[in-house]
Amino acid sequence: MEATLNFVENPDTHAMPAVQMTDSGRTHILRLLGENEMKGYGLRFGVQGGGCSGYSYLLEFEEAPQEEDEVHAFGEGEAAVRVFINPLHMGYVRGSVIDFKDELLGAGFHIENPNVKRKCGCGSSFDV
Repeated sequence: MEATLNFVENPDTHAMPAVQMTDSGRTHILRLLGENEMKGYGLRFGVQGGGCSGYSYLLEFEEAPQEEDEVHAFGEGEAAVRVFINPLHMGYVRGSVIDFKDELLGAGFHIENPNVKRKCGCGSSFDV
């Protein structure tokens, strides 16, 4: 069963950048695209229903944006990463920072999202 997105936009979030990406996040995405022979692809960023807190992040590579997507670029030329965001998801992810962390206990993408009200204990889902 697919979850319905019912988000009430917080007017305070409109002043925030749509999304940001750290150099570490950009570097890791470019490395993955290169390793998988996906040059020119972008990153779909959004939310999907699931997890113990209600939502989880959607991060997947796509060849091109959908017609309705907002497209944000980080970097220039060959070192640029494009991020595709469906406008229906913007209320959930506006102001988020996409990062990649390689730490003692593991490596992976980390999303710092100012809209999150509650995270689950394992850190893989959230509520807004």
